[in-house]
Amino acid sequence: MRFLIGAVALIMGSTPWAQNNTKYVRISEYLQSYPQQTAIMDQFAQVVREAPRPLDRRQISPTKIAIIYPGIQASDYWRRSLKSFEQRLQALEIEYRLNTYLSRPSIDTELQGEQLTEALAWKPDYLIFTLDSLHQRSMIERILLKGKPKLILQNITTPIRTWQNNRPFLYTGFDHALGTQLIADRMRELGQPLSPYALLYFSQGYVSQMRGDTFASEMAEKSNLNQIASFYTDGNRGRARAATEKVLAEHPDLKMIFASSTDIALGAINALEKADKLADITINGWGGGEAELKALRAGKLDLTVMRMTDDASVAMAEAIKLDLQSQPERVPHIYSGDIIVLDQQTSLEQIERYKRRAFRYSSN
Repeated sequence: MRFLIGAVALIMGSTPWAQNNTKYVRISEYLQSYPQQTAIMDQFAQVVREAPRPLDRRQISPTKIAIIYPGIQASDYWRRSLKSFEQRLQALEIEYRLNTYLSRPSIDTELQGEQLTEALAWKPDYLIFTLDSLHQRSMIERILLKGKPKLILQNITTPIRTWQNNRPFLYTGFDHALGTQLIADRMRELGQPLSPYALLYFSQGYVSQMRGDTFASEMAEKSNLNQIASFYTDGNRGRARAATEKVLAEHPDLKMIFASSTDIALGAINALEKADKLADITINGWGGGEAELKALRAGKLDLTVMRMTDDASVAMAEAIKLDLQSQPERVPHIYSGDIIVLDQQTSLEQIERYKRRAFRYSSN
């Protein structure tokens, strides 16, 4: 069973979103259907890593871009994304106008709908959005059917099967399942007791499925660990803290917590510190933003996966440039950035090197 802290209803493990599991296409499967995309993805990834080459033609008018982000959270991913995207656009010498809308993840679904209506009324050339909930999916499908504006979906690298004939302009982000598999592998290598464990999900949706469900599957298939509890937290720090307090009270022999996001990890750490259990329980982060790196350096976090964060936004800017140059065929269907595992054995020198790479624009 999975519990939503703060809600009156018990949420069972079978959800409408979980039942749509097969509608996501993993990158390896996608490339079997579109083998020509392999070379395009590789060439584009190299463009993202390289220094910017400015737009090679004059624009008639500034390109209009609307961004709707769930950026009000402790994780700095979305704030860094916005900054690096603008800096790369400027480095590419693209004239643009940008309207940005921010909200809280999971909670502000109605607000996101209002923001989307306002953004579309502005008639942008490109819309940058994300996909986690069924509500967002229905909004996206209306845009795809209309064909305008060109849609970039961020923080998702697994195409929707039913959209393959009417796909977004670009999927960009970091492979949630791959990152989670890296965490699971490293946890086993640490040699610390991992069972029994609790799983702290994000909200009911894509991120929980790709991170939380992948972790549960990895541990069941390869380690046969005993999962004693799981909770949906909506990615909320307070709810993650409350969930951790609940499982500690009911299972004092707890050895490990899988946290599906930065805010969840920080909330769990708060509860573990209060119970004087931090040294006894293995806990991970997910993303490797500044808050997680600080917790890792302080010995509060055992490990995390660090995204080369700015690259996902650089990819968006480069895709727009290619489109403005009438070269959309050079834009891959998917851009999936690099992910690196960090743990207590990672030196400060290595962490600083990764930070310079991951935050090459957003730290300026």
